[in-house]
Amino acid sequence: MHMFGGCYTAIVTPIRDSSIDRDGLDRLIEFQKKSGVSGLVVAGTTGESPTLTWPEHMKVVERALEHASDRFLVVAGTGSNNTEEALEATKKSWDLGAKAALLVDPYYNGPSSIEIRREYVEPIARKLPDMQMIPYVIPGRTGTQLMPQDLAILHNTCPNLNAVKEATGDYENARLTRRYCGDRFDILSGDDDRTYEMMTTDIKASGVVSVTSNIAPAAVQEMCKAINAGELEKAGRVASALKPLFQMVTVKTEETTQYGTVPCKARNPLPYKTLMNIIGMPSGPCRSPLGRMTRRALNILLENIRLVHERTPEILNPVQEFFDIDLEKRLHDDGVWRHLCYDGY
Repeated sequence: MHMFGGCYTAIVTPIRDSSIDRDGLDRLIEFQKKSGVSGLVVAGTTGESPTLTWPEHMKVVERALEHASDRFLVVAGTGSNNTEEALEATKKSWDLGAKAALLVDPYYNGPSSIEIRREYVEPIARKLPDMQMIPYVIPGRTGTQLMPQDLAILHNTCPNLNAVKEATGDYENARLTRRYCGDRFDILSGDDDRTYEMMTTDIKASGVVSVTSNIAPAAVQEMCKAINAGELEKAGRVASALKPLFQMVTVKTEETTQYGTVPCKARNPLPYKTLMNIIGMPSGPCRSPLGRMTRRALNILLENIRLVHERTPEILNPVQEFFDIDLEKRLHDDGVWRHLCYDGY
């Protein structure tokens, strides 16, 4: 029995007039609830935690908890590169009613794995023994990494640490986590496009913290449930249909300048907030320094979302019905999305 199985949506934080769009956030959460996801991860990287103030951070957590009831689990993103700051945010989230916290590896100041374990995760886990702690390992963002060996030590010494969000992009690292932490430990994929393989191989992931499920929650949950039920043929069909959406979490292009070509990477949450604006979901802009996509990158978004809409409309029908939008019209009206990209490089 998985403690953390299925789809956990890493929900975006909608912005309007430079502030959190609370009504929009309510609608996004209700859409997730209606779609039957296992849980929400709020105020994480996808929710633009680096540019949320801590009062805003707590307001997003509180808003999600108000909607949760017993329908899904709210995981509060409370990680920081300052242990005291992370501890305070985790304690406040617990006081608000959150039962689990996501602790991203400390970024920029560069602690070693033993330091992450001894000076960050373990002190927070010890101070809040009734709250589940989920380390979030993503070295591509943080420049640091809690290694599988230290994760296993934490799992064996802290009863409230039974899962990890694995976003190293390294299958062998995930396999070591499984080997050292055992079968009663939940590995959650942190990469949408790697989820099917992580769940169907010896890694035995039990679910995903998904960006794609912001717009296709029912389909991502269906894929995870089918895998956990052993219905691999069904899961494979859904995974194949979702592939164009998975590929949009990060969009890479080569852009032309007067000084030569420049690699450009539109990283989460920029592509999905752009996509949500295109199709008419509450989103608003990203906060600076994230800005807009290039026209070339925007064209990739449009090609992929049109492909899904044409081939497997059932994936996007729920979002169309819930938000009362006309996808066909929005996806082919450049007035909807012309302003969402930079005008030239």
